[in-house]
Amino acid sequence: MNDQPDRAEQEPPLSESTQRETQLAALLNEASDAVQQGQDVDIEVYCQQYPDLAEELRELWGAVLLADVAGNEHEAVTLAADSQWTESTFDLPCQFGDYQLLEEIGRGGMGVVFRAHQQSLKRDVAVKMILRGELASHADRERFRVEAEAAARLDHPGIVPVYEVGETNGYCYFSMKYVAGETLSQRLSQGPLSPRETAVILSAVCRAVHAAHQQGVLHRDLKPSNIMLDEDDQPHITDFGLAKRESDNDNLTRTGAVLGTPAYMAPEQAGGMRGNVGPVSDVYSLGSVLYHMLTGRPPFQGESPVDIVLMVLEQDPVAPRMVNSAVDRDLEMITLRCLQKPIDLRYSSAEALGDDLDAYLNDESISARSGRLSQVMSRWFRETHHAPILQNWGMLWMWHSLALLVACWLTQWMFWQQVIQPWYYVAVWSAGLGAWAMVFWSLRRRMGPVTFVERQIAHVWAASMMSCMLLFLIEYQIGRVIPAVTVLTLSPVIALLSASVFVIKASILSGSFYVQAIALYATAIIMARWPEWAHGILGIVSACCFFFPGLKYHRQRVEQLRLIEQQLETRESGSRRAGQSD
Repeated sequence: MNDQPDRAEQEPPLSESTQRETQLAALLNEASDAVQQGQDVDIEVYCQQYPDLAEELRELWGAVLLADVAGNEHEAVTLAADSQWTESTFDLPCQFGDYQLLEEIGRGGMGVVFRAHQQSLKRDVAVKMILRGELASHADRERFRVEAEAAARLDHPGIVPVYEVGETNGYCYFSMKYVAGETLSQRLSQGPLSPRETAVILSAVCRAVHAAHQQGVLHRDLKPSNIMLDEDDQPHITDFGLAKRESDNDNLTRTGAVLGTPAYMAPEQAGGMRGNVGPVSDVYSLGSVLYHMLTGRPPFQGESPVDIVLMVLEQDPVAPRMVNSAVDRDLEMITLRCLQKPIDLRYSSAEALGDDLDAYLNDESISARSGRLSQVMSRWFRETHHAPILQNWGMLWMWHSLALLVACWLTQWMFWQQVIQPWYYVAVWSAGLGAWAMVFWSLRRRMGPVTFVERQIAHVWAASMMSCMLLFLIEYQIGRVIPAVTVLTLSPVIALLSASVFVIKASILSGSFYVQAIALYATAIIMARWPEWAHGILGIVSACCFFFPGLKYHRQRVEQLRLIEQQLETRESGSRRAGQSD
């Protein structure tokens, strides 16, 4: 008989935290590998499949995207190392083909720019060279080529023109017009610009961006450091390193990297939803630049790029006038319209944004202030970017509608039975609904991590329940002083409290909840008019206010889960086919 213990008995079991970290690492590696193979990865698929890891998955995936971990990790080189490479390779000034490189004037994540003198044409130019030269990866070279081609096909006075594209001694480069002056970023380092100066500069930038869009080129990385101001303060757009022709496929952008600079990128870029990136994404970036010009800072600031990306996805920027009281109201409205998270609420084009800036400069009415009644109503009643969390509440809201119906009709029955002691009603509305609230929250937590917005809504809901419970005690105390105030006299206030909660939900989650708020405000008036049926009416209306949106979002969740299952089946079948081919 073998006295040796089994291997499983020899090795101590992994701790829960270690198992969690191991599972997270495995999932992120799997998603990264899928991106490397050119597959579209929706991290929400993983979050739905592993709800207990959802919060960590979203945050870590953002870090993976920003670090380009899903791409060529082994080729990642810091800017400091790139600087050393440049200094060791070029002892400025030096000869480079037809160009004499004079000084370094700029540096980005992919290339370095030199001021140079082109000897054959006897002119000063800017030469952009790919970082790491011969050591550059194929993907780096391909992106560099795309930048050169995108900029070369554009002919507009507001876009730095490309003169020549070539390769010398293994170093890819292109030459372009040398713009003497400073970047907008350097100008803004001295503080915000005046309103009129801001509008003049950005209007010209908008015209140049629109010209690029007309040629089917998206910039995707508009920011102050990519806007040159010449000696006459005329702006020139440069650095098309992340440019994309709308007709191109996405092969170059499927490395998993979040394309753009977090503080200026649109939410659809920050979330990796590249299928939605279009001209209005550049409009958002222009709005971010406008915000910076007016306030002296970007719309979002954080301790890390991941924090900024999460802010871009989840939060609204502080109004410019709260940062700089000198900001003009019209410019503030123009800025906030650009920074709307729903795509259809922004300006439809960079040209439309430029037209509004020109209208401001000419003291004319801006379109950001106008709008037909149908447009205004549509904005009021639309869902916000927080609305998807309601899919977690759909079934729970349907059960909550039943709990409210039972509580209200039990109260109605006691009223008909002429129960005058307030303690019975307090028991129903405190012990009864309080116990249900604990069950509700427990069930919600089982579905995955609770988001910040959900905690806000939960606090508002808890406050309204506490107010309802205390209302019966307050009513009892008033009745001891004023005999005419009997039990349930103040019940219409419950409907008012519920309506106020739905107004808050409408502002945070979906404007459609204004309908529920109006219905409950009307219910309060009806309860005061017909007190003998007050709580029965409140129960029916309250139940409907929760049941129908609960049903809507429950169906959305079921549909989303069905799509996730299909994607998982597709992924598994693809893995099986890959295994068979190996």
